[in-house]
Amino acid sequence: MSALANINVRQGFISKYRTKQVLVIALLWTLIDTGVYLFRFFDDYIDNAELPYAMQAWVVMILRFVLIFFICLAMAWLLIYQLKHFIRNLPLWLSLLLKSIILVIAAFLLNFILHFTYIWLIEKKTLTPELGISYYRIFQTSLFVSQMFRWLIVFLITILLIEVNEKYSPGVFFDILAGRYITPKIEKRTVMFIDLVDSTAIAEQLGHKKYFRFIRDFIYFISVALLENDGQIYQYVGDEVVVSWIVKKPNANRKCLQALLDCKRMLQRNKNYFRKQYGIVPEFRAGIHTGEITIGEIGVIKKDLAMSGDTMNTAARLRSATSELNQTVIISKDFAAQTNLKNWEPISLGLVDLKGKESAMELYALKL
Repeated sequence: MSALANINVRQGFISKYRTKQVLVIALLWTLIDTGVYLFRFFDDYIDNAELPYAMQAWVVMILRFVLIFFICLAMAWLLIYQLKHFIRNLPLWLSLLLKSIILVIAAFLLNFILHFTYIWLIEKKTLTPELGISYYRIFQTSLFVSQMFRWLIVFLITILLIEVNEKYSPGVFFDILAGRYITPKIEKRTVMFIDLVDSTAIAEQLGHKKYFRFIRDFIYFISVALLENDGQIYQYVGDEVVVSWIVKKPNANRKCLQALLDCKRMLQRNKNYFRKQYGIVPEFRAGIHTGEITIGEIGVIKKDLAMSGDTMNTAARLRSATSELNQTVIISKDFAAQTNLKNWEPISLGLVDLKGKESAMELYALKL
């Protein structure tokens, strides 16, 4: 997967999502650090103990908050953008440990900068005489140990939450955390089933291990295109991706169609990579339907969000029909009626009997 780092990808939604992550994490870390600092300050003030920093005016506190925020911003950027790729292939426990250690080292170095910035800007002292005092304060007291241990706990919790959140589509974990779908809800969604063409033949040609790497790469590129267009990935089943868009959101169906174009462009853009690694350039087929689904939490030990209903079954049948009718993309009349297809020139397939459906459905084919 090392070659994937060199792909040229339009980072729209993903870039915004990661930027939001960086800002939220930096703000939370800053608030935690500020809260601990204020607690220590008032505790020391009551006991008439020596303060870590003199705080005689609000301007000092604001300056410290701003400096801490930028320090946390740098560490959050390191976590989200740099460390993610650096140790992406390590076991989870080792990844958590290494990320936490690296961040603790970064926190120490950046807090060291904060300390001397405070001395220089607020206390208006030269830095040289403070080196010996700072060595004692930082290394010879329990303050250093307690601060680093606190940061380690905060980092571990943050990284673990990120890992759990990324197990689901963006936002799904927090929906479960908030209990949004404890009571099943009915939502109108556009659902797409998309999978690999000729998967059985490719598996026989590549063998088990190489085919798995092939599928992993295929799904990676497909998923990037889907996420870039606000698709909520429901699940991966072998070489198949199930993704949905909430219809009430702006331009949901347009984004669904744009996702198809981006999937094709992503695979074509990286065809040389696939030819070099596997000797095969993957292609996909997709079925799309719009309708009501029931969504809610299921599971006892392992909880997840489940989507059910005729809409899901119909979209799956449309994907199967692409093979039978030798089409790349098949959409239902319901989807076509709610979508601007002016630039797509849909081809009517007439009324088609789908497996498991009592009556025939009017279907259309799209050419990519």
